[in-house]
Amino acid sequence: MPECQNCGSFVTKDYVRVFTPSDTDDPRVCPACEDMIRDGAEVREARSPRQP
Repeated sequence: MPECQNCGSFVTKDYVRVFTPSDTDDPRVCPACEDMIRDGAEVREARSPRQP
């Protein structure tokens, strides 16, 4: 089962297919990672809060 590398939450295979490079099985951040974003090869806190 794919899981987020940042928080360990389960993600669907469809999420992985859309939001990760083709050679990666686990995304760096997921929808459960509030206020976290990908920044190059790293994950960092967003500079402004995310709103639903």
